[in-house]
Amino acid sequence: MNCKNCNKTLRTDYSFCPDCGAKIIRNRISAKSLFFDFFERYFNLDNTLLKTLWHMIVKPQEVCGGYISGLRKKYLNPVSMLAISLTLSGFILFLTKKLAWDSIDFSKIGYVQTSNGGSGSEKIIAASLEYGSLLYFLYIPIIAFSSYLIFNKKNYNYAEHFVISIYSLTSFGIISTVYAVILLLVNPQFYFNSALTYSLIMILFCIYIAYKNSQYKLSSLLWRIPSFIIIFFIGYMGVSIATIVMLFLTGDISTQDFVPQK
Repeated sequence: MNCKNCNKTLRTDYSFCPDCGAKIIRNRISAKSLFFDFFERYFNLDNTLLKTLWHMIVKPQEVCGGYISGLRKKYLNPVSMLAISLTLSGFILFLTKKLAWDSIDFSKIGYVQTSNGGSGSEKIIAASLEYGSLLYFLYIPIIAFSSYLIFNKKNYNYAEHFVISIYSLTSFGIISTVYAVILLLVNPQFYFNSALTYSLIMILFCIYIAYKNSQYKLSSLLWRIPSFIIIFFIGYMGVSIATIVMLFLTGDISTQDFVPQK
């Protein structure tokens, strides 16, 4: 028999190809095999996802620096991390729309208040959630640029900081999914009210990852943290303004949403 991936000749007792390392598949795909393959890849004790998430907390410089230097097998690659994170964000969106939406009082969410009251806020939040994946992608280059300017002792180029920012955002997103699911089921109002605090924690996590990958002295954080936040905030405001313009252009919101209620 031959390997289906590299076409090298194999012995019948091989479980993996000795040339390319691919697993030898002998049986047809079934629901059981898909379920087993998924959990074997992502949730076994040796697996790359759990190891990647844990090491992104305790030693992120090994995960990010390893990938940048050419280490590809030990940890999950950033593209796979991004795919998992986007899948989980889609699940969060589903829970929000199906289970939590009707119990939220949008007039009490202060950071998106309009003169039209809760109805205007509801439309803005609904539209923002629909374009959440796009916004997620736009935050990656902003964080990468902030990191490139402020945490660059190792002289990584922008693309390498882009990799670090993907690892940062996706790790935080995957880990925080548990928090999001619990709050959406127990107290969805608090989930939305605390969104700004959640975003701040996310930025601080990204700063932590950037710092651990830079090897700067701890004392330098006194000016590096506020500098990073300022640069990110400028980019964040740019994305926010562009989002509002896009929502107007697509008709998701209109000037009537900002007209004071009588």
